Parts: sequence; structure tokens; C-alpha cells
Amino acid sequence: MAMIECVPNISEGKNEAVIYQITEAVKKHNVKILSVEPGEDANRTVITFAGLKENIGAAAYACIEKAYELIDMSKHKGRHPRQGVVDVCPFIPLSGATMQDCVDISKSTAKKVACNLGLPVYLYENSAADESRRNLAVIRKGGYETLEEKLKNLPPDFGPHEITPKVKKGGAITIGAREFLIAYNITLNTKSAKLAEILARKIRQSGGGRKLPGVKAIGWYLPAYEAAQVSCNITNFHKTSVHTVFETVKHEAGLMNIEVKGSELIGLIPKEALMQAGDFYSQTACGCEKFSESEKLQNAVKFLGLDLHADFDYSKKII
Repeated sequence: MAMIECVPNISEGKNEAVIYQITEAVKKHNVKILSVEPGEDANRTVITFAGLKENIGAAAYACIEKAYELIDMSKHKGRHPRQGVVDVCPFIPLSGATMQDCVDISKSTAKKVACNLGLPVYLYENSAADESRRNLAVIRKGGYETLEEKLKNLPPDFGPHEITPKVKKGGAITIGAREFLIAYNITLNTKSAKLAEILARKIRQSGGGRKLPGVKAIGWYLPAYEAAQVSCNITNFHKTSVHTVFETVKHEAGLMNIEVKGSELIGLIPKEALMQAGDFYSQTACGCEKFSESEKLQNAVKFLGLDLHADFDYSKKII
């Protein structure tokens, strides 16, 4: 029995009715909704669901179809980079599934979106046609506002190469297959997005600083928190752990006289990844290795400040 996870990011984070309708459309295809996390400032919602290989593609298409029906990108505003009603739709192999399974499903879903909805679709990560298209940041650069030029200079893998009424409304969709990604934001005691971006450049793999392997990062200001954040995607927690990212940002921020207030997870985190942090802080901060598993997880939440913005619900955040 092959299980696959899908994590579409829809370009709506404020209208609860729209988010509900999109989520309900997904549920009709025999998959389990694991989390729904809207962000008002980003105007974006991360939906995480999992199901059998036979069902996951239909559920993902239903998500994109309903989002296209309900969202108009020509009117969309948000702080997060985006270029389509479902900005990105990755498939991640779980138990019994292979990366090739996810690649195959991503391509069939992309073809269906282009054919049925008339939207341009880019393939990324393991589904990319070549290495130059693998990085989401490259595909999404410039966002929806530069889509007309992008469709000419970087033609999509499927769908129209020019702006049509359908493309104006729906934008472009990016679909692919990847390993588990941890979306992780670190909150600072400054409102300066500029300073947060400097910190992001210092840690991300593509930057000129420490270049943490597998880490993508940007800096932004969130009015809801009245604070700036370093917003990170950790693409391989075996290469760079969550606590390594947190401690590196904390160190670099200290050199700039900025304090790290805490952090938050967007979506889910593998238990193994949080246990890495639990082991680290149980040994270094607490000076003791004789903690139970639950106590180690509590130490991870405490020292990473994962309960800064909301209570950390272990049952809903850990996969």
C-alpha cells in the first residue's frame, strides 16, 4: 500500500469560506487532511493531505480546480512570493511509495491542469525537465506580476505560453515531486524586513554567508506579529537540522544586536527532525541525556520557542 503526501499552497489566507470549500473538494477523493494553516499577511494557506497513490492525484487536481474557480490572481495581494491560485503543489513519497511514483503523478496532474483549465504549468524539483528548472525560486522569480514576460523567456512545461483570460485569473501553477520539506519561520525582535533579509542571505545555501546546505530563506515583516521573520524552507533536515538553522540565525542576529524571540512551523514536521532538536537541547542546554522521548520533544519546543505565537499541538504538528 503506497502512501503519498501532497502539500498545495493556495493563494488565499483570509477568506475562510474559500479555504473551506477548497478543503472540502480535496476530502471527496478519499484522502486524509493532516493540516490546514492559513496566513493572513502572506494571504496564503498551506494544506497538507495524504492518501493512497491511486487517489492523491485526483485530490490534488480537485484542489487546483476549486482554487481556480474561487480565486482571482489579478486581485491577489500577499507578502509571500506567488504566481498562481495554487502557487506550488508538491508530492512527497511516504510509506510504500517511491520518488518515481510522485514524479509520474505530478506530470499526469500537470497535463490535466493544462488541458482542462488552460493554465501554464511548470514542473520543479525531481519532476523538472532539466537541472535549470529544478529550483522553485528560479521558476517563481518575479511572481505573478512578471508572468507575461516569464511565459516567453521561460516557457512552461505544459499549457499556454502567453497571457489569456484564464491565465490572467489563475496565473501559473508549479507542480513537482520532492522530499519532505520543513517550512520554518524564526521571529525577531525587530520590525525591519531589511535586517531579516540580511540574516536570510547569511544562512541560505544560495547566499554569501554560512550557506547552510538545503536551506532556502527570505526575510519579511508580518504585521500580525508586529515583527520581522527569517522564513526558511529546510529541504533536507538530515543535512541541516532545525536546531542548526535556529542557532545559526540566533548567532548571526546577536552579531547585529538583534534578539531571536522564538519560531514557528508552517505545516508538519517529521518526528525524527524534532527529536534531533530534543536530543541537542537535552544534552547541551539541560546537561542531561536521561530524558524520556516526550521530555525531549518538550525541550525542543521550549528552546526553539515553537510556542511563541500559539500553543504547540504535538498531535497536529508531528508526522
